[in-house]
Amino acid sequence: MPKLGDISKRVLVGRKLASDRLSHTLLPKRLAVPVFASDPLSSVNYATQEILVILTLGGLTYLVYTPWVAAVVVLLLVTVVASYRQLVRAYPSGGGDFEVASTNLGPTAGLVVASALLIDYVLTVAVSVSAGVDNLISAVPQLDRYRIPIALGLVVFLAAMNLRGVRESGKAFAIPAYLFVVGIGAMIVWGLGQTLFGEAPRAESADYDVAAEMTDLGGVAVMLLVLRAFASGCTALTGVETIANGVPAFRKPKGKNAASALAIMGTLSISMFVGITALAVVSEVRYVEDPCSLQGFDCETQPQRTVISQIALAVFGDESIPFYYIQAVAALILILAANTAFNGFPLLGSVLAQHRYAPRQLHTRGDKLVFSNGIIVLALLAGVLIVVFDASVTRLIQLYIVGVFTAFTLGQAGMVRHWNRTLTTTRDVSERRSIMRSRAINAFGATMTGVVLVVVTITKFTHGAWIVLATMPLLFALMRGIRRHYDTVSEELAVDDWPSESLLPSRVHAVVLVSRLHKPTVRAIAYARAARPDIIEAITVNVDADDTATLLDEWDRREIPVPLRVLDSPYREIARPVIEYVRAIRRASPRDVVTVYVPEYVVGRWWERLLHNQSVFWLKGRLLFTPGVMVTSVPWQLHSSTDQGSKGGARPGPDQGGGSS
Repeated sequence: MPKLGDISKRVLVGRKLASDRLSHTLLPKRLAVPVFASDPLSSVNYATQEILVILTLGGLTYLVYTPWVAAVVVLLLVTVVASYRQLVRAYPSGGGDFEVASTNLGPTAGLVVASALLIDYVLTVAVSVSAGVDNLISAVPQLDRYRIPIALGLVVFLAAMNLRGVRESGKAFAIPAYLFVVGIGAMIVWGLGQTLFGEAPRAESADYDVAAEMTDLGGVAVMLLVLRAFASGCTALTGVETIANGVPAFRKPKGKNAASALAIMGTLSISMFVGITALAVVSEVRYVEDPCSLQGFDCETQPQRTVISQIALAVFGDESIPFYYIQAVAALILILAANTAFNGFPLLGSVLAQHRYAPRQLHTRGDKLVFSNGIIVLALLAGVLIVVFDASVTRLIQLYIVGVFTAFTLGQAGMVRHWNRTLTTTRDVSERRSIMRSRAINAFGATMTGVVLVVVTITKFTHGAWIVLATMPLLFALMRGIRRHYDTVSEELAVDDWPSESLLPSRVHAVVLVSRLHKPTVRAIAYARAARPDIIEAITVNVDADDTATLLDEWDRREIPVPLRVLDSPYREIARPVIEYVRAIRRASPRDVVTVYVPEYVVGRWWERLLHNQSVFWLKGRLLFTPGVMVTSVPWQLHSSTDQGSKGGARPGPDQGGGSS
């Protein structure tokens, strides 16, 4: 029978997929858009909200800047989408900003991008899930006390779905993504239609006044307030880079399909962001960082509704089916936004592992041909953030987008360098004109995102962005350290020439460990002799004088054709005398190879392992750290192991020390 663990794993992730099925997991555009574009699509839920939060710090007067701030965000989004369309066509391998920066600006710039993106992917999960929980609480306020457990449960659910495979998660999440687009589109059309006919929707918070935290603002202070609102509104751009990192998951032609997905995503994001911002202005939504600063609002007994919730309430009315529909699909799309990171983080981790900047395990595909280790690591890190920041969007959002715009800026700057190099080898006039147009787009994108990066860093630094800026160098140093380790190991293990006399030992000295004379010992001696070493001997440790004397007598009586050496152990240790003896052989003949043969039991039941001591396991571990020593396990299968094997049960493993029992 299969193991219980195997059954649980199959229930969780489904049936295994062979490596040759990888092409069948590639995504068509209809699935790739919800899988990779859910993050920027979902950001319309809170991008407008974050603009209002900052502007209301100065009072209601400054809400007049909302449309202007939103207009600049839209311009930036158009620029970034156009820039990434150039990138995915030029670099369809899936490295995204990391590959572009590494190739064109050097490995240091590439690692800066990688550290920024890895942090931002973790924040994407934490922010998106927390925002989704906020929408659930807006519809059902009684859930507020369970905020953190619900958020953690959603992270586990997302990880489990992604472990089942990219295609499977895409199918599961495609319908909610499209339902969200349809729902938000209907709300915008209906709300703006009401406004055109003279019955503009009015938010439940429209009559509340706001106690401004910042008063008597001068010209510079107003400019900083507007810039900070713009920086917060730039959360609408998060997730655009995921498509560039996820190009390998697209069907062929990969670059063209990824560019089309970017265009679809950009069009939908801009349309919904503009529509929601317009409705927020028309319905006079008030949303503040501290709900108690809303004068007239009972902040002690009820949570503040999100902007999207207030707009849906104003457009469709309280307790209406469309209102709850909007809350449901808004929560779903925010959760799907976290799913975008579950696709981007493992892919980027795989690329980093391929370049030896991350542990090689991140480049290993699991049963469903996804990078399972990356998915698990992302879930754990996001869970830690959710707990530390109490699943608060307001607190988490301050850490957000610094990493995104770092990657944007260096990636677009790298593309400019890429086009400059391409121009030097291109002679066709029409092709050069196309390259120069692409270079202009990327140059404008690099300039815009660079300015925004400066603004974001300045305006968000004291509000939490410093944590990201402090973490990025640590992650950078960690990746450099991993690469240095892998390079050192490669140099140490490199073969200079072949054949090499230095690889050939002068002699092989075989040592058979003996605890008592039984069948496993006899098999180990026979196996050692079959290898025809230059020197062969058996050794036993004198822990009990009577047992040792009995062993010597039986050894001589049976005329074992291998000499038995007794190692004294006045303190009844087993490992130390053996280690010292083996090292003494190595010191006497440094060019000799010592092969230690260890007899071991193979048991079939887990409890049988507990009935044998662990001395051989400990000894083997010590021997493995001794240069010039080879450790060979000689298994002896007990009846319980063969019985289990014939039943198709648990796969028996060698007992960790059975040979010395």
